[in-house]
Amino acid sequence: MTDAEATTASRTAGSGAGERSTAGPRAAEPGATGPDVPSPRAADASAGEPSTAGPRAAEGSTASPSAAGPSTTGTSGGGTRDAGRQSAAQGDPEQVLASYRWRLDPATLREIVAEPDEFRTIRRRLTEKLGAAVDNKSRARLLSLRAVVSRILGELDDALADGRLALTYAEATGELRRTAVAQARLAHVLRWRGEFVEADRLFAEANSTELPERLRAVLHEHAGRSCYDQGRLMEACHHFERALDLRGTEDPELQARIRLSLDAVAERVAETGFGPYPRTREEVLESDRPPAPARDGDLWGFAGPDGDMVIAAEYAEAQPFRDGLAWVRRPETERWSLVDRTGATVLEPSYPVVRSFSDGLAWVSDGGDAGWVAIDATGEVVVPHGFADVRPFRRGVAVVRRDGWGAVDRNGRIVVPTRHHGFVTVLADGRYVEGFTEEGLAVVDVAGRRGVVNRAGKVLVPPTHPALVIHPVAFLVGDGTGRWGALDRRGEPLIEPVHRDRDEVVAEIERLLVDTSPVL
Repeated sequence: MTDAEATTASRTAGSGAGERSTAGPRAAEPGATGPDVPSPRAADASAGEPSTAGPRAAEGSTASPSAAGPSTTGTSGGGTRDAGRQSAAQGDPEQVLASYRWRLDPATLREIVAEPDEFRTIRRRLTEKLGAAVDNKSRARLLSLRAVVSRILGELDDALADGRLALTYAEATGELRRTAVAQARLAHVLRWRGEFVEADRLFAEANSTELPERLRAVLHEHAGRSCYDQGRLMEACHHFERALDLRGTEDPELQARIRLSLDAVAERVAETGFGPYPRTREEVLESDRPPAPARDGDLWGFAGPDGDMVIAAEYAEAQPFRDGLAWVRRPETERWSLVDRTGATVLEPSYPVVRSFSDGLAWVSDGGDAGWVAIDATGEVVVPHGFADVRPFRRGVAVVRRDGWGAVDRNGRIVVPTRHHGFVTVLADGRYVEGFTEEGLAVVDVAGRRGVVNRAGKVLVPPTHPALVIHPVAFLVGDGTGRWGALDRRGEPLIEPVHRDRDEVVAEIERLLVDTSPVL
């Protein structure tokens, strides 16, 4: 346990939370693959608007950390601050936090509150709920919300401890969205602490294209505020623009916040200029970029970011660095060897056919009918089966083909039987994913019928549907006659296949969702 986690554990236990709230996270439950949408029965009752009832409201509210922009209202619904204090003391703390109407400081773009005592009460009530939390999901949610409150109160050490521990629990659930929310809440704390390198990296990691657009827009907004703090004003504008591209026409509150932010940018530009040129997402995620293959005459070496050769050009071929390692082939051999970022040889010439490292493993082959095996950085064969075709390892699994297509884990265990005709994973925005999504889901094909499996090998949807597409919180299914509906993440019916196209189904899901715009 780190010092930060120990601090959280001590404070939680001292306030009555008990050992259950600080025990180590459990392994991700198979099939736990994302946020809930209402069941068909609940959907019928709430089809007109998103539900905000129940303990999930803090994650499901459409009120973001700055939902009211420069509003001066203390709580939502036009209530007085006295009413706000009463709800903080008596209501569910997650719902109270979700409904709070925030104000942004027009100069710092930080949230401010008029009555800190309300938030101390909310934090105490969150701690009480944390004492009864027995699963990773609840711990992740409550700890990260408590981090939000501590940040607002300016108690950044406590906020950092809660934020880091919350992310540990969120990652243990294996859920993409839950992890992204915890990453963003921690990044927000780091931004307030001035630890921008880690904050920007977490914002970038959190903002997966597989998330709902409403959440992605808020993530871009907060990444923009972090850039604003650093004087990276062009980069901040790019994030604000991206947020508007995703949700601007459908979210007047987002528009108001972005207007306020752009006004702040304009004033700063007038004083200091636009600042550094914007970084790419790859530069943010990997601040220490590895050298890249570069040619010098007839041979290949590697050049640093400034273009100077840092590994001498003495190879006939060179592949890019992945996981800190690169395959290179010397002119005198047809076999590839492995080098590290200093150019030192890690593995002598070994295989005539190689693929880049990913997740610490690389697929290699002796050619011919030998098939593919996976090795680690020492050259030890970890997956020895000799597959006819393979895809890179991602988050512990790789798609492979023997007689049919399946998947194997890092220990060489077949987790999805190799009996499928193909992996045909398509996302709701039309993008094709090679194998599994970041959330660990894949669409499989059996004789032209589609189903869904997760990376643990659990069948979430049997392959019985003519068409199936992965939505951030559901599965869109077509009946083969041009009509579309949806299943929830358990594979249960959510929306009957009565819609003329996928866009209509997505619009219906948007009306049902209760957790697309969490408090960050």
